[in-house]
Amino acid sequence: MKNLLTCVFLGTCIAVTAQADFNNVLSAGVDDAARFTTDYMEPLSESVVYGISTGWYNTADAKPLGGFEISIIGNITGFKNKEDKKTFVLDPNDYENLDFVDNPGVAREVSTALGDISGTEMFVEGEVLGVTVRETFELPSGLSGEDINFVPSGYVQASVGLIKGTEIKARFLPKMEYEDASIGLYGIGIQHDFTKLLPADKILPVAISAVIGYTNISGDYDLTNARLIDGEDQRIEAQINSWVFGGVVSTKLPIINFYGGVNYITGKSVTDVLGTYRVTSGPFASETYTDPFSITKKVSGVTGTVGTKLKLGFFRLNAEYNLGEFNTATVGINFGFR
Repeated sequence: MKNLLTCVFLGTCIAVTAQADFNNVLSAGVDDAARFTTDYMEPLSESVVYGISTGWYNTADAKPLGGFEISIIGNITGFKNKEDKKTFVLDPNDYENLDFVDNPGVAREVSTALGDISGTEMFVEGEVLGVTVRETFELPSGLSGEDINFVPSGYVQASVGLIKGTEIKARFLPKMEYEDASIGLYGIGIQHDFTKLLPADKILPVAISAVIGYTNISGDYDLTNARLIDGEDQRIEAQINSWVFGGVVSTKLPIINFYGGVNYITGKSVTDVLGTYRVTSGPFASETYTDPFSITKKVSGVTGTVGTKLKLGFFRLNAEYNLGEFNTATVGINFGFR
Protein backbone atom coordinates (compact mmCIF):
# COMPACT_ATOMS: atom_id res chain seq x y z
CA MET A 1 0.00 0.00 0.00
CA LYS A 2 1.93 2.93 -1.39
CA ASN A 3 0.86 5.65 1.05
CA LEU A 4 0.45 3.50 4.18
CA LEU A 5 3.09 5.26 6.28
CA THR A 6 1.47 8.61 5.73
CA CYS A 7 -2.16 7.62 6.16
CA VAL A 8 -1.67 5.68 9.39
CA PHE A 9 0.16 8.60 10.99
CA LEU A 10 -2.06 11.40 9.75
CA GLY A 11 -5.49 9.82 9.79
CA THR A 12 -6.58 11.95 6.86
CA CYS A 13 -8.00 11.62 3.39
CA ILE A 14 -4.65 10.27 2.21
CA ALA A 15 -6.02 6.77 2.76
CA VAL A 16 -8.63 7.51 0.10
CA THR A 17 -5.99 8.52 -2.41
CA ALA A 18 -4.12 5.30 -1.69
CA GLN A 19 -7.04 3.07 -2.61
CA ALA A 20 -9.50 4.96 -4.78
CA ASP A 21 -9.30 7.12 -7.85
CA PHE A 22 -10.02 10.69 -6.72
CA ASN A 23 -11.85 11.19 -10.02
CA ASN A 24 -14.38 8.59 -8.84
CA VAL A 25 -14.87 10.27 -5.48
CA LEU A 26 -15.55 13.66 -7.07
CA SER A 27 -17.61 12.27 -9.93
CA ALA A 28 -20.55 12.14 -7.50
CA GLY A 29 -20.33 15.90 -6.92
CA VAL A 30 -18.50 17.78 -4.21
CA ASP A 31 -21.24 17.46 -1.56
CA ASP A 32 -21.51 13.69 -1.91
CA ALA A 33 -17.72 13.36 -2.00
CA ALA A 34 -17.39 15.31 1.24
CA ARG A 35 -20.13 13.29 2.98
CA PHE A 36 -18.65 9.94 1.97
CA THR A 37 -15.06 10.91 2.80
CA THR A 38 -16.08 12.22 6.24
CA ASP A 39 -17.78 8.92 7.18
CA TYR A 40 -15.01 6.85 5.62
CA MET A 41 -12.17 8.61 7.46
CA GLU A 42 -13.85 9.21 10.85
CA PRO A 43 -12.66 6.06 12.69
CA LEU A 44 -9.07 6.46 11.45
CA SER A 45 -8.92 10.05 12.62
CA GLU A 46 -10.35 8.98 15.98
CA SER A 47 -7.76 6.23 16.40
CA VAL A 48 -4.92 8.69 15.75
CA VAL A 49 -6.22 11.06 18.45
CA TYR A 50 -6.29 8.21 20.97
CA GLY A 51 -2.85 7.01 19.92
CA ILE A 52 -1.03 10.34 20.28
CA SER A 53 -2.71 11.02 23.65
CA THR A 54 -0.74 8.28 25.43
CA GLY A 55 2.78 8.16 26.86
CA TRP A 56 2.66 11.34 28.92
CA TYR A 57 3.73 9.60 32.15
CA ASN A 58 5.44 6.45 33.39
CA THR A 59 5.27 7.27 37.10
CA ALA A 60 3.40 9.59 39.45
CA ASP A 61 6.63 10.40 41.30
CA ALA A 62 7.70 13.76 39.84
CA LYS A 63 11.39 14.45 39.35
CA PRO A 64 13.21 16.79 41.74
CA LEU A 65 14.69 20.10 40.64
CA GLY A 66 17.10 19.44 37.76
CA GLY A 67 16.17 15.79 37.34
CA PHE A 68 15.54 14.82 33.74
CA GLU A 69 14.54 11.95 31.51
CA ILE A 70 14.72 11.56 27.73
CA SER A 71 12.44 8.92 26.22
CA ILE A 72 11.89 7.24 22.88
CA ILE A 73 8.20 6.29 22.84
CA GLY A 74 6.33 4.04 20.44
CA ASN A 75 2.59 3.38 20.34
CA ILE A 76 0.44 0.77 18.63
CA THR A 77 -3.29 1.56 18.51
CA GLY A 78 -5.17 -1.61 17.60
CA PHE A 79 -8.58 -2.06 15.98
CA LYS A 80 -8.62 -5.76 15.07
CA ASN A 81 -11.76 -6.46 17.11
CA LYS A 82 -13.40 -3.07 16.53
CA GLU A 83 -15.99 -4.25 14.05
CA ASP A 84 -18.15 -1.18 14.68
CA LYS A 85 -15.24 1.02 13.53
CA LYS A 86 -14.61 -0.91 10.32
CA THR A 87 -17.94 -0.16 8.66
CA PHE A 88 -20.54 2.56 8.38
CA VAL A 89 -24.05 2.53 6.96
CA LEU A 90 -24.28 4.30 3.62
CA ASP A 91 -27.87 5.31 2.89
CA PRO A 92 -28.28 6.44 -0.74
CA ASN A 93 -31.26 8.55 0.36
CA ASP A 94 -28.80 10.83 2.18
CA TYR A 95 -26.86 11.45 -1.04
CA GLU A 96 -27.77 13.55 -4.03
CA ASN A 97 -26.20 11.42 -6.74
CA LEU A 98 -24.70 8.21 -5.32
CA ASP A 99 -26.50 4.85 -5.35
CA PHE A 100 -25.67 1.15 -5.24
CA VAL A 101 -25.50 -0.91 -8.43
CA ASP A 102 -27.08 -3.88 -6.63
CA ASN A 103 -30.39 -3.16 -4.88
CA PRO A 104 -30.31 0.60 -5.43
CA GLY A 105 -31.91 2.79 -2.80
CA VAL A 106 -31.28 0.28 0.02
CA ALA A 107 -28.90 1.30 2.83
CA ARG A 108 -26.08 -1.09 3.69
CA GLU A 109 -22.73 -1.32 5.45
CA VAL A 110 -19.62 -0.27 3.55
CA SER A 111 -15.96 -0.10 4.56
CA THR A 112 -14.35 2.68 6.55
CA ALA A 113 -10.63 3.42 6.26
CA LEU A 114 -10.12 0.71 8.92
CA GLY A 115 -12.30 -1.91 7.24
CA ASP A 116 -11.98 -4.72 4.72
CA ILE A 117 -15.19 -4.71 2.66
CA SER A 118 -14.35 -4.69 -1.03
CA GLY A 119 -16.25 -5.04 -4.28
CA THR A 120 -19.04 -2.58 -3.39
CA GLU A 121 -20.11 -0.95 -6.64
CA MET A 122 -21.76 2.46 -6.82
CA PHE A 123 -23.03 4.54 -9.68
CA VAL A 124 -23.65 8.20 -10.45
CA GLU A 125 -26.28 9.03 -13.03
CA GLY A 126 -27.42 12.26 -14.62
CA GLU A 127 -28.52 14.02 -17.78
CA VAL A 128 -25.87 15.54 -20.03
CA LEU A 129 -27.26 17.36 -23.11
CA GLY A 130 -30.41 15.29 -22.92
CA VAL A 131 -28.54 11.99 -22.68
CA THR A 132 -28.49 9.84 -19.53
CA VAL A 133 -24.88 9.31 -18.43
CA ARG A 134 -23.93 6.72 -15.82
CA GLU A 135 -20.54 6.32 -14.14
CA THR A 136 -19.90 3.10 -12.17
CA PHE A 137 -17.04 2.64 -9.72
CA GLU A 138 -15.99 0.59 -6.71
CA LEU A 139 -15.79 2.02 -3.20
CA PRO A 140 -12.40 1.78 -1.46
CA SER A 141 -11.70 -0.83 1.20
CA GLY A 142 -9.50 -0.02 4.23
CA LEU A 143 -6.43 -1.00 6.23
CA SER A 144 -7.86 -4.37 7.33
CA GLY A 145 -8.11 -5.27 3.67
CA GLU A 146 -4.30 -4.92 3.61
CA ASP A 147 -4.01 -7.17 6.73
CA ILE A 148 -3.13 -4.15 8.86
CA ASN A 149 -4.92 -3.98 12.20
CA PHE A 150 -3.11 -1.20 14.01
CA VAL A 151 -2.12 2.45 13.71
CA PRO A 152 1.44 3.28 14.88
CA SER A 153 2.83 6.52 16.25
CA GLY A 154 6.08 7.55 17.91
CA TYR A 155 8.13 10.50 19.14
CA VAL A 156 10.96 11.62 21.39
CA GLN A 157 9.94 13.04 24.77
CA ALA A 158 11.88 14.94 27.44
CA SER A 159 10.90 15.62 31.08
CA VAL A 160 12.57 18.04 33.50
CA GLY A 161 11.85 18.46 37.20
CA LEU A 162 11.14 21.90 38.66
CA ILE A 163 10.42 22.91 42.25
CA LYS A 164 7.62 21.72 44.55
CA GLY A 165 6.75 18.51 42.70
CA THR A 166 6.25 20.06 39.28
CA GLU A 167 7.66 18.53 36.11
CA ILE A 168 7.43 19.87 32.55
CA LYS A 169 7.45 17.69 29.45
CA ALA A 170 7.91 18.17 25.72
CA ARG A 171 7.59 15.74 22.83
CA PHE A 172 8.83 16.09 19.30
CA LEU A 173 9.02 14.27 16.00
CA PRO A 174 11.15 16.16 13.46
CA LYS A 175 9.55 16.72 10.09
CA MET A 176 9.77 13.50 8.10
CA GLU A 177 9.31 13.21 4.35
CA TYR A 178 8.09 10.11 2.56
CA GLU A 179 7.88 10.38 -1.21
CA ASP A 180 5.43 13.29 -1.67
CA ALA A 181 4.26 13.42 1.95
CA SER A 182 5.62 15.01 5.12
CA ILE A 183 4.71 14.77 8.78
CA GLY A 184 5.80 16.39 12.05
CA LEU A 185 4.71 16.29 15.70
CA TYR A 186 5.19 18.39 18.81
CA GLY A 187 3.63 18.56 22.25
CA ILE A 188 4.00 20.04 25.70
CA GLY A 189 2.81 18.86 29.09
CA ILE A 190 3.02 19.39 32.83
CA GLN A 191 2.83 17.01 35.78
CA HIS A 192 2.36 17.88 39.45
CA ASP A 193 3.00 15.43 42.27
CA PHE A 194 0.65 16.25 45.15
CA THR A 195 2.40 13.91 47.58
CA LYS A 196 5.52 16.13 47.40
CA LEU A 197 3.55 18.65 49.48
CA LEU A 198 3.18 16.19 52.37
CA PRO A 199 5.69 16.04 55.25
CA ALA A 200 5.85 12.24 54.99
CA ASP A 201 6.60 12.25 51.25
CA LYS A 202 10.00 10.56 51.68
CA ILE A 203 8.50 7.52 53.42
CA LEU A 204 5.21 7.17 51.53
CA PRO A 205 5.16 4.03 49.32
CA VAL A 206 3.04 5.68 46.62
CA ALA A 207 2.83 8.97 44.72
CA ILE A 208 -0.24 10.72 43.28
CA SER A 209 -0.02 13.18 40.39
CA ALA A 210 -2.08 15.14 37.89
CA VAL A 211 -0.95 15.41 34.27
CA ILE A 212 -1.99 17.70 31.40
CA GLY A 213 -0.60 17.19 27.89
CA TYR A 214 -1.15 18.70 24.46
CA THR A 215 -0.03 17.04 21.20
CA ASN A 216 -0.20 18.36 17.64
CA ILE A 217 0.55 16.33 14.53
CA SER A 218 0.52 17.94 11.10
CA GLY A 219 1.19 16.70 7.63
CA ASP A 220 0.67 17.33 3.95
CA TYR A 221 0.55 15.23 0.83
CA ASP A 222 1.30 16.56 -2.64
CA LEU A 223 -1.01 14.88 -5.15
CA THR A 224 0.76 16.24 -8.22
CA ASN A 225 2.78 13.12 -9.00
CA ALA A 226 -0.10 10.78 -8.15
CA ARG A 227 -2.02 12.05 -11.21
CA LEU A 228 -5.32 10.95 -9.75
CA ILE A 229 -7.38 13.62 -11.51
CA ASP A 230 -6.73 16.54 -13.83
CA GLY A 231 -5.96 19.85 -12.14
CA GLU A 232 -3.29 21.99 -10.53
CA ASP A 233 -1.65 22.47 -7.14
CA GLN A 234 -3.46 19.45 -5.69
CA ARG A 235 -2.60 18.60 -2.09
CA ILE A 236 -4.00 17.47 1.23
CA GLU A 237 -3.14 19.26 4.46
CA ALA A 238 -4.03 17.91 7.90
CA GLN A 239 -3.83 18.98 11.52
CA ILE A 240 -4.64 16.65 14.42
CA ASN A 241 -4.42 17.74 18.04
CA SER A 242 -5.26 16.19 21.38
CA TRP A 243 -5.51 17.23 25.02
CA VAL A 244 -5.24 14.74 27.86
CA PHE A 245 -6.09 15.41 31.51
CA GLY A 246 -5.01 12.56 33.78
CA GLY A 247 -4.80 11.44 37.38
CA VAL A 248 -1.91 9.04 38.12
CA VAL A 249 -0.87 6.85 41.03
CA SER A 250 2.32 4.79 41.23
CA THR A 251 4.56 2.91 43.62
CA LYS A 252 7.94 4.33 44.71
CA LEU A 253 10.32 1.38 44.76
CA PRO A 254 14.02 1.32 43.81
CA ILE A 255 13.92 -0.93 40.73
CA ILE A 256 10.48 -2.07 39.54
CA ASN A 257 7.39 0.12 39.89
CA PHE A 258 3.78 -0.02 38.80
CA TYR A 259 1.54 2.83 37.79
CA GLY A 260 -2.02 3.47 36.69
CA GLY A 261 -4.13 6.39 35.64
CA VAL A 262 -7.51 7.63 34.50
CA ASN A 263 -7.48 10.11 31.62
CA TYR A 264 -9.94 12.35 29.84
CA ILE A 265 -9.07 12.86 26.18
CA THR A 266 -10.37 15.47 23.79
CA GLY A 267 -9.09 16.20 20.30
CA LYS A 268 -9.84 17.39 16.80
CA SER A 269 -8.67 16.58 13.29
CA VAL A 270 -8.99 18.98 10.36
CA THR A 271 -8.27 17.82 6.81
CA ASP A 272 -8.29 20.21 3.86
CA VAL A 273 -8.42 19.02 0.25
CA LEU A 274 -6.81 21.88 -1.65
CA GLY A 275 -6.09 22.78 -5.25
CA THR A 276 -8.02 22.58 -8.52
CA TYR A 277 -9.73 19.36 -9.63
CA ARG A 278 -11.38 18.71 -13.01
CA VAL A 279 -13.69 15.70 -13.24
CA THR A 280 -13.24 13.79 -16.52
CA SER A 281 -16.03 11.19 -16.38
CA GLY A 282 -19.67 10.77 -15.40
CA PRO A 283 -22.47 13.34 -15.43
CA PHE A 284 -20.21 15.91 -13.73
CA ALA A 285 -17.49 15.62 -16.38
CA SER A 286 -15.79 18.96 -17.07
CA GLU A 287 -16.81 20.29 -13.65
CA THR A 288 -13.97 22.12 -11.92
CA TYR A 289 -13.65 22.28 -8.14
CA THR A 290 -11.24 24.56 -6.29
CA ASP A 291 -10.38 23.64 -2.68
CA PRO A 292 -13.37 21.29 -2.82
CA PHE A 293 -13.91 20.43 0.84
CA SER A 294 -12.62 20.32 4.40
CA ILE A 295 -13.32 17.64 7.01
CA THR A 296 -13.42 18.23 10.77
CA LYS A 297 -13.73 15.46 13.35
CA LYS A 298 -13.96 16.03 17.12
CA VAL A 299 -13.12 13.26 19.57
CA SER A 300 -13.54 12.88 23.33
CA GLY A 301 -13.49 9.99 25.75
CA VAL A 302 -12.10 8.42 28.92
CA THR A 303 -9.19 5.97 29.04
CA GLY A 304 -7.54 3.92 31.75
CA THR A 305 -3.80 3.20 31.92
CA VAL A 306 -1.91 0.37 33.61
CA GLY A 307 1.85 0.07 33.31
CA THR A 308 5.16 -0.94 34.81
CA LYS A 309 8.62 0.64 34.81
CA LEU A 310 12.03 -0.94 35.26
CA LYS A 311 14.84 1.30 36.50
CA LEU A 312 18.47 0.29 36.22
CA GLY A 313 20.56 3.35 37.03
CA PHE A 314 20.64 5.69 34.05
CA PHE A 315 18.53 3.30 31.93
CA ARG A 316 14.78 2.81 32.35
CA LEU A 317 12.20 0.81 30.41
CA ASN A 318 8.43 1.11 30.70
CA ALA A 319 5.44 -0.60 29.10
CA GLU A 320 1.77 0.23 29.47
CA TYR A 321 -1.66 -0.55 28.08
CA ASN A 322 -4.36 2.06 27.61
CA LEU A 323 -8.00 0.99 27.59
CA GLY A 324 -10.54 3.19 25.81
CA GLU A 325 -12.57 3.55 22.65
CA PHE A 326 -9.33 2.49 20.94
CA ASN A 327 -6.81 0.49 22.97
CA THR A 328 -3.14 1.50 22.73
CA ALA A 329 0.01 -0.36 23.78
CA THR A 330 2.95 1.90 24.59
CA VAL A 331 6.64 1.13 25.13
CA GLY A 332 9.22 3.67 26.27
CA ILE A 333 13.02 3.49 26.37
CA ASN A 334 14.18 6.11 28.84
CA PHE A 335 17.49 7.65 29.90
CA GLY A 336 17.93 10.05 32.80
CA PHE A 337 18.76 10.74 36.39
CA ARG A 338 16.99 12.13 39.48
